[in-house]
Amino acid sequence: MTQAILIVDDDPAQRRILEEVVNRDGYRAIPVDGGEAALAYLEGPAGAEIALVVLDLVMPGVDGMEVLKRVHPQKPNLPVIVLTAHGGIETVVNVMREGASDFVVKPVSPERLHASMRNALKVNALTGEITRLQKRQTGRLTFADIIAPSPSMDPVIRLGKRAAQSNIPILIEGESGVGKELIAAAIQGEGDRAGKPFVTVNCGAIPENLVESILFGHEKGAFTGAADKHAGKFQEANGGTLFLDEIGELPLDIQVKLLRALQEGEVDPVGSKKPVKVDIRLISATNRDMLQMVKEGRFREDLYYRLNVFPVHIPPLRQRKDDIPDLVAHFIRRLAAEEGKEVVGISQDALQMLKAYDWPGNVRQIENTIFRAIVLCDGDVLQVSDFPQIATMVEGYSDAARHYDSAPALQVTPPAQQNAPGAARSGMTGNGMASNGMIGTAAASEVPVYAGQPAQPQAHAQTNSLADFARSNFSDGISITDDAGNVRKLEDIEAEMIRLAIDKYKGHMTEVARRLGIGRSTLYRKVRDMGLEVREN
Repeated sequence: MTQAILIVDDDPAQRRILEEVVNRDGYRAIPVDGGEAALAYLEGPAGAEIALVVLDLVMPGVDGMEVLKRVHPQKPNLPVIVLTAHGGIETVVNVMREGASDFVVKPVSPERLHASMRNALKVNALTGEITRLQKRQTGRLTFADIIAPSPSMDPVIRLGKRAAQSNIPILIEGESGVGKELIAAAIQGEGDRAGKPFVTVNCGAIPENLVESILFGHEKGAFTGAADKHAGKFQEANGGTLFLDEIGELPLDIQVKLLRALQEGEVDPVGSKKPVKVDIRLISATNRDMLQMVKEGRFREDLYYRLNVFPVHIPPLRQRKDDIPDLVAHFIRRLAAEEGKEVVGISQDALQMLKAYDWPGNVRQIENTIFRAIVLCDGDVLQVSDFPQIATMVEGYSDAARHYDSAPALQVTPPAQQNAPGAARSGMTGNGMASNGMIGTAAASEVPVYAGQPAQPQAHAQTNSLADFARSNFSDGISITDDAGNVRKLEDIEAEMIRLAIDKYKGHMTEVARRLGIGRSTLYRKVRDMGLEVREN
């Protein structure tokens, strides 16, 4: 769904003007008459979909100040833009003190209102992402913060909530990229150990000769290079949760010591004369068939049954495609804000294409795909052409990708106002809660779904951004992901862009710098750092 903006004003003419501005910018306007109607809407079941409130300050009955006082404590992350014809300093101070995001004096121009709405939503998205990261870092992430509207995820959440109420060992199974660590963090956040340490160990990333030291610790001088005492991950997680990812990669000799640590509740640091007691909640995860590994003798049977007391299987993304619209919306909002791009939505065709793809890399792959599309996008709505790699792998879209690449940008009429749908069950949104609507998901029909600025009306508008340069001059652009779907290093992408630009403009460094949007001195410094020798014609 597009982001819904609640317009609160007692003047019908003013409401119509604001509604037209909001709809033209691609948001979904929901006008209400006065403060009482606004409170009834926000406190009702449909209030969860509101992403922003445009509020008139002076109204009969319940005025804007009263609405702010009642709404802000209940929805502190809901941005509110206050409009008034009286712009005194005292009024501004009082309104901002009550929680308003911005204050605009009437009559307000469409450009001023557009900038205010865009900035409020962008700040809210970044603030929400910081809040979510803080909750995860402090061990307080819950299942309400996870995007999982698909019915196939209901058993996962139900089992996770039950497991959180005890210290039972949990084995999370699922393909790479499905979100096993996120589920483990939510299990901790729902239980008695919320707020305690949550220590993650990727068993497949540890050198075999260091596994024992990293897990169980070592004493000073226990081996060559052990200059200091090291506590180990078990002791770091004391009182909290230890998450062992890729548990199937552990060597057999370490599996024996892990079994003892779980049975006895103590670890033996390398070089220590006595064991150390630890109190941990163990959650392990794997993308392997553990039972098959046991049969092949590559994993200890006794340890397997010790770990597999409470199994939780996370289905791959191809089996829960109902999650894709909300995931796409979340990643668009978060990544566009982080990258400073004005991408605010995705077209219906592009969304259907993403839903048709099987996503072998699961959620991690779709995040990287959206990241690449946002960097390359030269408008405010992601199109099929922004996903060239996906389009070539989905039947019926390769021609569409070529069509979009060759066609000029056209003015697209924003979709008409639609009935407000019910609030989607989603978490990990911009405000870290399952409350606000999300940008970027499709509304309906064949027109692109907007949640921000209108598309560029000029067919051949000249821009200076790196993304525009790549898209307009080099076919599908410069790939920001490698063959495995991982993001390439920024310096490698930058170096490739500069080389292509120098070749495109035949070494004319002034033109290259102008096209890349950087100064000549900066360009020459980067060229020198890359070891390129360029002779300007």
